[in-house]
Amino acid sequence: MGGCHAKPLTNDGDHSPPHPAPATPLPGSAIGTPALKKPWASPFFPFSTPSPSPAHHLFSSSAASPRKSPVPGSAPTTPARRLLRLPFPPPSPAKHIRQALARRHGPSRPSIPEEGGEGEGGRGLDKGFGFNKGFAAKYDMGDEVGRGHFGYTCAARIRKGARKGEAVAVKVIPKAKMTTSIAIEDVRREVKILKALAGHKNLVQFYDAYEDNDNVYIVMELCEGGELLDRILSRGGKYSEDDAKAVLVQILNVVSFCHIQGVVHRDLKPENFLFTSKDENSQLKAIDFGLSDFVKPDERLNDIVGSAYYVAPEVLHRCYSTEADVWSIGVIAYILLCGSRPFWARTESGIFRSVLKADPSYNEAPWPSLTPEAMDFVKRLLCKDPRRRMTAAQALSHPWIRNYNDIKLPLDIHIFRLIKAYIRSSSLRKTALRALSKTLTVDELFYLKGQFSLLEPDRNGCITLDNIRMVGSL
Repeated sequence: MGGCHAKPLTNDGDHSPPHPAPATPLPGSAIGTPALKKPWASPFFPFSTPSPSPAHHLFSSSAASPRKSPVPGSAPTTPARRLLRLPFPPPSPAKHIRQALARRHGPSRPSIPEEGGEGEGGRGLDKGFGFNKGFAAKYDMGDEVGRGHFGYTCAARIRKGARKGEAVAVKVIPKAKMTTSIAIEDVRREVKILKALAGHKNLVQFYDAYEDNDNVYIVMELCEGGELLDRILSRGGKYSEDDAKAVLVQILNVVSFCHIQGVVHRDLKPENFLFTSKDENSQLKAIDFGLSDFVKPDERLNDIVGSAYYVAPEVLHRCYSTEADVWSIGVIAYILLCGSRPFWARTESGIFRSVLKADPSYNEAPWPSLTPEAMDFVKRLLCKDPRRRMTAAQALSHPWIRNYNDIKLPLDIHIFRLIKAYIRSSSLRKTALRALSKTLTVDELFYLKGQFSLLEPDRNGCITLDNIRMVGSL
């Protein structure tokens, strides 16, 4: 299903889960049972710069203020009157999701049309992308291998040239589906992101983009090993700790690469990771950047996109950045290690409420039998406060995973934020930070020393602005 576009959040009549997993939770999950423990609170790195506080208005009760005592001599309040003054139930977050997606992709959300042609919502829109026009002359289309809400993916073969006969994956996006200017910009941005991220071993390789009057064609590497979700299900729902590390190292590597390039994926889930072959030790590739976006270090995004089981709390609060991807990785890690979802309910509204209010359970099997480091790793990823959540690079330096197969620590975008915050700090704050630096733990020093060496200090052990500019331009 190479390059197949993810299914965005919906809340149609049947309330079915947004991916092809069974309607019941994976083995061992507890339906709608919040954990008794409080969420993990201690930060991995204590000097994070505060981000804007999310708006906590989605689930605030609309109840009136507490009743005042009746005025002397006034008529007593009847039971019926009191009943009418009871608070309304909190609004469903699924309603906000549907409204945001309707604005993004148009009011109607039918299945992918079999024939081309613009609907009423597509009239007057410029659907020219400036891509190459000769797709049919260069590629022979094969069978469909995957389908999403906005397009479908087919296998194809190159007709001519030095790579004649080579198998590729072609993501086909019908222009009839582009009923809003935002949808058109999403396609344009997806191609731009694929070009910008080219070269990482855990990213699906992008070859070219084409268009004709009916469709946009995105030509990519064909991954024939199937989805990570299929591998999880074939193993009975869970991995051993070592096997989970092998998967998570690849996911964290590619996500940290995306973040240092200023890209947030926004739809990380097992369905969007493909194996290159059926081999058990096959390489893992991230796909589907249809919902991705560029983000600056100090910027916050506010549009609600993603998949219900993997969406971060701050996304539902409409104030988020790269930390939302790390939350999704935490959900994947939880599933890999115990075979159940950390947040589950029978409806999308229930899932969102669980993400915002409930805590994952670490009391049921197999958690008591796993190492404390594995549990600590997942807790630090599933921290509801994005300011205290580990970054992808910090996760790779966590004691549970950092010694796996000589991991090379990647540069962390978070370091640039910290340097910028330090430069702007007052003299008093700088003095306080220097004092606090003496209290850093061994794990925190391991991460910071790795980041320091990646900035390539001079012989005197100092980092200059030229070092930062050089690394930032890579």
